[in-house]
Amino acid sequence: MTDTPDDSIDTAASLWLDRNEQGFVGRGRIELLRRIGATGSISQAAKAMGMSYKHAWDAVDAMNNLSPQPLVQRRTGGRHGGGTELTEEGRRLITVYETAEREHRKFLARLREGICDFDRFHTLIGALNMKVSARNNLRGVVASIKPGAVNAEVTLDVGGTPLVAIVTNESVQSLGLEPGVEAYALIKASFVILATEDGGLKTSARNRLCGTVERITEGAVNTEVVLALDGGARLAAIITMESTKDLGITEGGRACALIKAPHVILAVSD
Repeated sequence: MTDTPDDSIDTAASLWLDRNEQGFVGRGRIELLRRIGATGSISQAAKAMGMSYKHAWDAVDAMNNLSPQPLVQRRTGGRHGGGTELTEEGRRLITVYETAEREHRKFLARLREGICDFDRFHTLIGALNMKVSARNNLRGVVASIKPGAVNAEVTLDVGGTPLVAIVTNESVQSLGLEPGVEAYALIKASFVILATEDGGLKTSARNRLCGTVERITEGAVNTEVVLALDGGARLAAIITMESTKDLGITEGGRACALIKAPHVILAVSD
């Protein structure tokens, strides 16, 4: 029996552009950038796309943290009190994606003509998507490594801000970590402890990253607080609503994120 293509099977896939093996942008994020550029407002862009304001900001933070240069930045002043705008890097990324998407459509058209093994096709397309559950994904460069008997202390330079991770010596070798190597720090938002900048507290947390509170999103029990770190990266923390009030955390105010070194997971691109 000869295998023949199934006329009921068609080709459909979403195009994602990765940056160093990390999911960077897809059609939805590019459309969000387009609308931000057109309206000058993340709130209006999110509303036009039928997504929540928080979801839109999460996407912008993820893109900005992975990009060498910010794609979206705040615009201060003006008659309406400022807003957001695309940077030149953001406009360039839209052009790059549009070019890649045209080639992607051509690829799907060619693939459609020769499909005869759906299982293999499905596996191939499914392998193109990978997501990380950690809320914070910070790109940096290894500044130093201090090996110990079992573990090593690895310091990343994240936009001028040092971030220390404790990993095994075996992990240092398997990841190929050495000074100058680009790496990613993955940190769950629930592992981030917030404190006021002038609190004067001494803690066991190895990392103390300070910045300006960019936004606060309240939930039924917990609150997500996003810090714009002094080095330019964004860091999200999940704390209780009560803690937010007790600490007096407000948008535009200063705060510091305390992170234990063992809570920082390091990753590199292949």
